[in-house]
Amino acid sequence: MSPPRAILGSPMSSPLAFANRATRAWFEASFEAPTLAQKKGWPAIASGASTLLLAPTGSGKTLSAFLVAIDRLCFGPPPTKSGVRVLYVTPLKALGVDVERNLRAPLAGIRATAQRLGISCRDVSVGVRSGDTPAAERERLRREPPEILITTPESLYLMLASRASEGLRTVETLIVDEIHNLVPTKRGVHLALSLERLEAIRTSDAPSGSSGSSVTPMQRIGLSATQRPLDEVARFLGGLRPEGEIFVPRDVTLVDAKAPKA
Repeated sequence: MSPPRAILGSPMSSPLAFANRATRAWFEASFEAPTLAQKKGWPAIASGASTLLLAPTGSGKTLSAFLVAIDRLCFGPPPTKSGVRVLYVTPLKALGVDVERNLRAPLAGIRATAQRLGISCRDVSVGVRSGDTPAAERERLRREPPEILITTPESLYLMLASRASEGLRTVETLIVDEIHNLVPTKRGVHLALSLERLEAIRTSDAPSGSSGSSVTPMQRIGLSATQRPLDEVARFLGGLRPEGEIFVPRDVTLVDAKAPKA
């Protein structure tokens, strides 16, 4: 059983090297500089590795998690099938509403910057589903799944057990925020089961005999402000994958962006 990989040292010289010119221009016009969480988190996330990011509140963790996916959605190849690409799960409904609101600025800003620079940029849709979502809105989200979906563990469970699961077959990036509130709880156990069910749904369309190996693994990103030891949280985030007749932990890269104590 291999331990999670760790990134503890220097970030790459240009944390925004992954990004389109329009994304870089928007960020540089909006912020003085990347935070430590962004400097350390973006290289790992942009590499495609599942990543657990430990950083204090107010350190830009949310943008650390989302910006790579936003850049890819805005400027990457258009999807061949409609569906959710980025699934954000939070244990707090109020936090989900805040995140949806906070995503508007980068999405609108990057789109406006791209237009100014003459760069083609796709519109990216965002939706929120929780226990407070009206039935009519839930049905609309099922029929027209947004590319970024913000939800809770309980709503994810209900979606996976309904026709709404069709819109989750296309998930490429999973973000679990406030993961420290989930690991030691029954909600965390239920979420872990839901994530394995999501993996099964994603691979169920793979060609016969491939065991889902032709499907690109879902990137899992966990955000935490307080939880230690990190390796235990990383194992929760990554879950287990089949390898022959046994199950082994998925690789998760640890990024500790807590400022060192003086």
